[in-house]
Amino acid sequence: MKPLYNIISKTRIIGVSLLCMLMFAPAKAQDNAGAGYFLTSPSLVRNGSLLTVGIDFDFNDLSLKSDQAAVFTPLVVAGGDTISLTPVAVYGKRAWIQHQRGILKTVGPDNEIALKYKKDMAPVAYEQHLEFTDGLQNSYLMVKKDFYGCAGCNEGESLSEMLVAYSEPLTPEMEAPQLLYMAAIDEGVKVRELSGRAYVDFPVNKIVIYPEYRNNTYELGKIIATIDSVKNDPDITVTSIHIAGTASPEGPYDNNVYLAKNRTIALKEYVTNLYKFPKDFIQTDYDPVDWKGLREWLENNNIAHKDEILAIVNSNIEPYARNSKIKTDFPKEYEWLLRNVYPALRHSDYLIQYQIREFTNIAEIAEIIKTKPQKLSLSEMYRLAAALPAGSEEYNEVFEIAVRMYPEDEIANLNAANNALSRGDLNYAERYLAKAGDSPRAVYARGILKGMQGNYEEGLTLLEVAKASGLEGTDVMIERFKAILGK
Repeated sequence: MKPLYNIISKTRIIGVSLLCMLMFAPAKAQDNAGAGYFLTSPSLVRNGSLLTVGIDFDFNDLSLKSDQAAVFTPLVVAGGDTISLTPVAVYGKRAWIQHQRGILKTVGPDNEIALKYKKDMAPVAYEQHLEFTDGLQNSYLMVKKDFYGCAGCNEGESLSEMLVAYSEPLTPEMEAPQLLYMAAIDEGVKVRELSGRAYVDFPVNKIVIYPEYRNNTYELGKIIATIDSVKNDPDITVTSIHIAGTASPEGPYDNNVYLAKNRTIALKEYVTNLYKFPKDFIQTDYDPVDWKGLREWLENNNIAHKDEILAIVNSNIEPYARNSKIKTDFPKEYEWLLRNVYPALRHSDYLIQYQIREFTNIAEIAEIIKTKPQKLSLSEMYRLAAALPAGSEEYNEVFEIAVRMYPEDEIANLNAANNALSRGDLNYAERYLAKAGDSPRAVYARGILKGMQGNYEEGLTLLEVAKASGLEGTDVMIERFKAILGK
């Protein structure tokens, strides 16, 4: 029969200061000898294959007569078994002498920690390590006190007392879980895009760009800066630029068509000449009236007669008549919209598409991930992780950067969750798993999380669902969960 436990290291006892009790109330007992004592900070802590038992004894107000002794025996209670640990014995002056001579024996000189009683004894810390086995799941700590008061007796007359339980039951703890990461799909050519919005001003009814007109220097500068950010990078090839212009609702609809179309063409020619792009490199589009922009503004802001104005915007009335109806039915609100909202409906949206070359050199990837991680694909990032020591700071950082660069990607979130589980960071793991999708590996990872949170029943169910879906590599953790649950 496999032993329930093995004591694998000697008890360590050291002087400590009395700790402020935050989690457990102290237990104080007195008997007919007037003995008093405090037991504080009791704990059962599992660390892998070890179970550490800790208690702080404060004998400051212990009162013993010269021929008396008090013995405190920590007990680990696990199911129907009780494990007696190395006792702590405190001897009065005469009892100490008799004990040293072998006349007074409590447990025995080879199996106790013997202390000589004196007034104002310093607190001591008790610590002992056991080999953890499944039989110690849900165990808890108690202390038995035996009092000896017969000087000259060979064994002493014992008055035994079982003190109250001092620790919460040990929460079952899972060893380092077996985690199943997911390889990123190689996306091939890395196509990316940058977008922005510029408010280029034109004189009334004009379609010619004046770079110095009003705020045009700044607005044109936004477009130029966006293009430069990729065009001047040797790792990037710009493949297309798209510009879409809009107009605001006021004015005849046909005139709005003319202005939106030709002002967009003017902006295209301005950018083409500036960069010497081929003639048709920049594609254009236009919208005579930005009803979408007006609709979004009304939905997200408050104005008198908001619902009625929104109903007109969403109606099938001819565009010019739609604007006229707002102006006629709600003149006050229309004037306010014309001054404060309509100018923002005249804008040019630009989209720049580009390709990034592939990176295969690990040293180069390691450098780029520090400075411009947006250039890397998930597969390139994970190629770097595979070359780093698992669990290292650099290794962990790769998964965090990957999920920041691809916050909606299910694989990035799953692998970041696995990495968080490996570090014991359950809050981050739960957050990432919420966006990891419902693949068998994601279900498996949620099962591991439930187990690490102490919910082994629900965790086991999830692991078995993942296995039933065909996921391989689940058996180890399923058996581990069953062992913890006693199944």
